[in-house]
Amino acid sequence: MITAISPIDGRYANKVTALQNCFSEYALMRNRVKVEIAWLLRISAAADIPECRALSAAEKTHLHAIVDNFTPDEAQRIKEIEAVTNHDVKAVEYYIKEQLKDSSVVDIAEFIHFACTSEDINNLSHALMLKDGLAVVAQQQQEIITQLTQQAQEFKDVSMLARTHGQTASPTTVGKELAVFVARLRQQQRKIGEVELLGKLNGAVGNFNAHIAAYPQVDWGELSRELIEEDLGLKQNLFTTQIEPHDYMAELFDAISRWNTILTDLNRDIWAYISMGYFGQKTVTGEIGSSTMPHKVNPIDFENSEGNCGLANAIFQHLSSKLPISRLQRDLTDSTVLRNMGVGFGYSLIAYQSTLKGLGKLKLNTDVLQRDLNNAWEVLAEPIQTVMRKAGIENPYEKLKDLTRGHQITPEIIRDFVENLALAPEDKHYLQNLTPSTYVGIAGAIVDKLETI
Repeated sequence: MITAISPIDGRYANKVTALQNCFSEYALMRNRVKVEIAWLLRISAAADIPECRALSAAEKTHLHAIVDNFTPDEAQRIKEIEAVTNHDVKAVEYYIKEQLKDSSVVDIAEFIHFACTSEDINNLSHALMLKDGLAVVAQQQQEIITQLTQQAQEFKDVSMLARTHGQTASPTTVGKELAVFVARLRQQQRKIGEVELLGKLNGAVGNFNAHIAAYPQVDWGELSRELIEEDLGLKQNLFTTQIEPHDYMAELFDAISRWNTILTDLNRDIWAYISMGYFGQKTVTGEIGSSTMPHKVNPIDFENSEGNCGLANAIFQHLSSKLPISRLQRDLTDSTVLRNMGVGFGYSLIAYQSTLKGLGKLKLNTDVLQRDLNNAWEVLAEPIQTVMRKAGIENPYEKLKDLTRGHQITPEIIRDFVENLALAPEDKHYLQNLTPSTYVGIAGAIVDKLETI
């Protein structure tokens, strides 16, 4: 929308449509309705709560249909009720009662929201939102890993001059450098997947006070566990105040933030390789690189991704530092903050799509890579002085420093130097035939080990 304040809902709206069904206010309301209905179904099935009678198959179908048929129009009705109640969760309760008014289930309508505090419904709804949102971003994260893995394997034997501190350094291969990012991203992908999404349904201060007051004979801990774990696919946290403490959310947001940080590192490295000419970019008909310099094809996809990773992490890092803190048994500061979970996911998704687009436009300039290697024979000072150490030659480092530092080094200079060294024939032969292009260690073999991690 051209009048949107946030670019997520304006300029980038078409990039984050998959998240609208996860983090919008409509999605929050839908999940609240889902939790309330699931709780009613659980209570009605409990033998020790006779006042909430067992339901027929048709009645259960009717209740499930309230969730299945929940649309933005239904959410708008909840907003209308909220305008009167000034309480969003209570508005959901009243909405469900409206849906039951002319049904056979109306006799147990007062068991909707039974013994619950608002946070019982909200924390489970937020966990369900995260579950849905994670599925969306995980797919994009995997696409990046898959694309990088393919490029790492394709370029595993393409030699490249490395740069440490921005200076020429021992050669590597393009594929091995990409493989490093594959391994890092996979590791953080596992960390994200290991975070258990927790939930609570234990009343106003976490002790099942109201539950026990009404039905002391019911095992409320087990009943709530069945709802949380079997019905909703989450993990029960029994140790809470009024709120689930949100520690798992902090762990999750930190893990996603680390994934984004690694992606930022990748974006910057690819940007640098493009600036050095190692990678070119496939042109797109009609695209403009610069408004004044017609020749330019700017690395805008990686720049866009870097910027949006930064915005996402700013949100996630505030969420992870703020959410685990709540005064006494609860304050409301988490409520407004939690409404911004989707913002962090939205900026992440925009970043991921930009990186994918950029990776898809890359083309390797092997001529530039080879030219840089051919102009950097000084990098062979490292293997030469290392073999000299093996042979027991004194001051090898210093001798190579005198030979190379501040001088233009040619293949002839290197080979003449090696020829005059007292080395074993096989070592001399190896060094005489070594070039910057072949001095890459086991870079290719390291790429092959991606299959094992």
